[in-house]
Amino acid sequence: MHNDLLTIGKFTLHGYSVMIALGFIIAMSLCLLRAKKKNKDGDVITDIGLIAVVAGFLGAKILYLIVDYKTLISNPKSVLGFPQIFSGFVVYGGIIFGTLAVIVYSKIKKINAFEYLDFMVPFIAMVQGFGRIGCFLAGCCYGAPTDSFLGVTFPANSLAPAGIKLWPTQLFSAAGDFAICGILILVSKYNKKNGNMCVLYAILYAIGRFAVEFFRNDARGTVGTLSTSQFISLLVLPVAIGIGVLINLPKEKKDNKDSGEEA
Repeated sequence: MHNDLLTIGKFTLHGYSVMIALGFIIAMSLCLLRAKKKNKDGDVITDIGLIAVVAGFLGAKILYLIVDYKTLISNPKSVLGFPQIFSGFVVYGGIIFGTLAVIVYSKIKKINAFEYLDFMVPFIAMVQGFGRIGCFLAGCCYGAPTDSFLGVTFPANSLAPAGIKLWPTQLFSAAGDFAICGILILVSKYNKKNGNMCVLYAILYAIGRFAVEFFRNDARGTVGTLSTSQFISLLVLPVAIGIGVLINLPKEKKDNKDSGEEA
């Protein structure tokens, strides 16, 4: 809503950047505090957090460039120049690249990637929630026009259309991300198998993202009648459910399945 928080000369402190940084600091601090109680290696958690941020940034940007390839070809400076390179992301790209980077790191360190990802994924959702508040401040990822009492009107210097009431889809997404964080922390107390929290995150995020996309009205790419993120959500949901079922199969059933024995 008010993205330019402070300007000194040519330097402007943007609300989006502040919220991302604030979210990362708070989430990592809470994660490390929880790690002490759960006897997790704090250095590994710090490494994974930093790797996930860098890889996530690159992945989210790359997928955005793929989705908006026409703009990239016609006017590359508009998406790769400064400060434009720090705007325009597709979250799914960040999730995919971040996860792959952490898996590679875990192979090198010879640790179980999903043991640590399960532990950290609630705080990843938390960072996303702060990021969506940043989107609200910037006006990106805006909603469709509405007469609802929930509608918000953005100022003229916002990325969203000014002067008309829009669905606050950024806040819907933020609320969903914080809810996912809370649910994952609660469920993790009863989790017994590595990978379950990542699967639950993927399921909840896919459902929430698919739903919120119906209220959005910004240019974000389409696949048929669906937005790009809705299409990806439809792919992620059954895959996540399938992986979850496989993870939680009784051991004897897994052994039979792997050996090809008939029941």
